[in-house]
This record gives sequence, structure tokens and C-alpha cells, in this order.
Amino acid sequence: MKSPDFPPVIQQALALVHPSWMAGVQAGLAAMQAKDPAYLPGLADGEFLPSQGRLFAAFAIPVVKVRHVLIGEGPYPREQSATGVCFMDGAVGELWSQEPDGGLSKKVNRATSLRNFIKMLLVADGKLDVENTGGAALAAISSQARQPGSGMIQTLPELQDRLGRHGFLLLNASLVFRANVPPVKDAKAWMPFLQAILDTLYAQHQQSASLPQLVLWGKIAEQLKLIQGSALFPHLVAEHPYNLSFIANQDMQAFFGPLHLLDQA
Repeated sequence: MKSPDFPPVIQQALALVHPSWMAGVQAGLAAMQAKDPAYLPGLADGEFLPSQGRLFAAFAIPVVKVRHVLIGEGPYPREQSATGVCFMDGAVGELWSQEPDGGLSKKVNRATSLRNFIKMLLVADGKLDVENTGGAALAAISSQARQPGSGMIQTLPELQDRLGRHGFLLLNASLVFRANVPPVKDAKAWMPFLQAILDTLYAQHQQSASLPQLVLWGKIAEQLKLIQGSALFPHLVAEHPYNLSFIANQDMQAFFGPLHLLDQA
């Protein structure tokens, strides 16, 4: 089902939306259009990331399977990296360096937020000392991880799959990155959309034992607490992972540690 009211590039991006999300996603777009009729046409007339129809790629997970909603700031500012799924850098394949004394791969190290997220996971798993997260310590872990039968995942797609299996909806406060627009401005425009997404989640899960957990990374994501009804959802708030302090965030370690995301399923 596609609405003729949305620009073609937006309609085409709906192809990646799971049917259980379609009504909610379209309601969100309609709310954006009602608040600012010029926004979506303006978006379509310019350049934005993610490209290649991946704008709504995060909504491939069925609504019923969502247990956590991880909200970042916005897409990576590089075309190959921006996948429509927060923090999953499309330029990254291997997690571990193949160099004899290497730690994380060069492409992971380039994606600062992803790098710090992986370091935090290693600390949470007890594999890395929070006081020593440098090259030598990571090299030892990398060497062990690459050994046959290590039991550790090897690639970013595996990490994304592990997150999906745990029911993570991986979103950004702004679904787009534009070089000429501040992320906070685009995030404000997407607020009505995110309101509709939370409404959809609430309608799906209100009869269950608990509502999905909101995990808000960074000050822009934290603005979701202003959305009507967001207080109904349990939530955790942390600094954005591009901050080194994220590695030592004990709330994040306590939340992600039991999931053992770096271990093979």
C-alpha cells in the first residue's frame, strides 16, 4: 500500500517496510506532512542519506518482535555507511583487524560510535578492562576472536543479526542526514513521525507484560522524551557513543552485558 500524497522517492523507500509497520509509517509521514507540507517535497528535491531506497530499512523487523528501540542521532554522513539502520555502518564488514598486532578493523575504527559501542560490549563481557581499552589490549582480543572455534562473531552483519534476534528496532532521531542541514533541525521535523511509531508500538504491545524499552543515545535522541506518551515506555538514556565516556557507562554495560552480543548465537 502506497500513498500518492508522498513524493516518489519516499514511496519507493516504503518497499523495505514490513507490512506490520506500513500503517504506522504512513501515519507518521502524513503527520509530518500535516505539520510542514514543504518538508518531504524539499527532502525529495535535494540530496540526503541514506540513499538507494534505504530510508525505512530499520522497519524490516515485525512490530510484534520489537523488544527494544535503540535511538541514535542520525545516519552516518557517508553514502556507503548510511544504511537506514542506526550504528550499522554499511562500509564495515570484518570487526577484527587481520594485522598481526591489530585490534578492531580499520573500518570499525573509522566509525567512532560503532568502535566505542564494541569496546563497551567487550568491557560488559569482561573481555576488556575499562581502564585499558587501547591497541595492545584489543590486539589480544582480536587474535583470540579470529581463532577457529572462538565463539565470537566476526562481522558487523552478524552483530546486526544478533541485535535483531533480541528484538532491537534500530532507529535514528532523524532518519536523514543532509550536509547543509543541522541534524537537530532534521530531527525536529521527524518528531511527528516518531510519535506515530511509538503509537504503533503501544497499540501492539499494550496488552503484553511490558512495553518495549527505549534506549536513547545522545541529546538529540533524548528529545524523544518530549513526545506525548513516551513516558509510558521504560527508557534508558546515555551519552552518544562518539564520546569516549560511553565505553565506561555502567548503565549501558548492565543493559547490554547479559545479551552477549559479540558471542555467536
